[in-house]
Amino acid sequence: MNQDSAVRLAAFNWLSEMTRIHGDVLPRRVLQEGFSFGTERIPLIAPQGIFKPRILEIPLSITTTPHGPYDDSFRDGFLRYRYRGRDIHHRDNVGLRKAMQKEIPLVYFHGVVPGKYLAVWPVFVTGDDPGNLVFQVAVDDFSTAKRILDGQPVVEENPAIRRAYITSNVRVRLHQRSFREKVLAAYRSQCAHCRLRHTELLDAAHIIPDSDPLGEARVDNGLSLCRLHHAAYDSFLLTINPDYVVEVRKDVLDEIDGPMLQHGLKEMHNVRIILPHAQVQRPNRELLELRHQQFRNAGEARLTA
Repeated sequence: MNQDSAVRLAAFNWLSEMTRIHGDVLPRRVLQEGFSFGTERIPLIAPQGIFKPRILEIPLSITTTPHGPYDDSFRDGFLRYRYRGRDIHHRDNVGLRKAMQKEIPLVYFHGVVPGKYLAVWPVFVTGDDPGNLVFQVAVDDFSTAKRILDGQPVVEENPAIRRAYITSNVRVRLHQRSFREKVLAAYRSQCAHCRLRHTELLDAAHIIPDSDPLGEARVDNGLSLCRLHHAAYDSFLLTINPDYVVEVRKDVLDEIDGPMLQHGLKEMHNVRIILPHAQVQRPNRELLELRHQQFRNAGEARLTA
């Protein structure tokens, strides 16, 4: 295995370990610090979107930053990644072109909120469109990248089908993780009901589910809830009215049980939730009213059952 392949494989293995420690959304400081390869320090990210450590001749990673200058987007099952600038012969653009020609795997970092990135690997540059200043990028499975890095032949009739499928699944994951990180950031990483601050126990709950046409993945259709209150919200044990006040279902209020029911649910009744500081991030009152009506309907159905 040559040095380029060895560095890339080490980067992939290091990212696997980092996601076990930090989860699949990684802090920028961790990526900037990188890992040791012999006597070299290998960072994985830099201010420029197309990044090549000095030890390599071809880029190691590409990055989309939140609110960045480039409109990278998914289209037709693949990522359209913008050139650096408008010069098709810029060394960074030439580097990605070489990665495409030599079928060299890279890492893609998708910024979900400032300072946090979802790492996706391996990705391959599969197309080049100089007229529109974009590369086509596809996600692939690790086993294929490992065979390529090991110098083993990879013979397939149509790898684009597999890559399009994998890329579409990653797109959904990016969508979900981006929603979660934005909602938790808006609520300052705490449950809107009980103020629990352990992020590993927090979810981004939809006011209107994403299966509904109105259930867009916007912060104003989201709530930061702990696992208990998320489950209770989804099960219509409690709701939040358009005045941002919690209502617990009457039969739950009347129920006698242990301390979890008493302190975890019943004492939330008539409590005003914690709200984001920014007005535009606060729960949409019309969506809360729709959900509140569903809550009332569920309660009435339970009484007549």
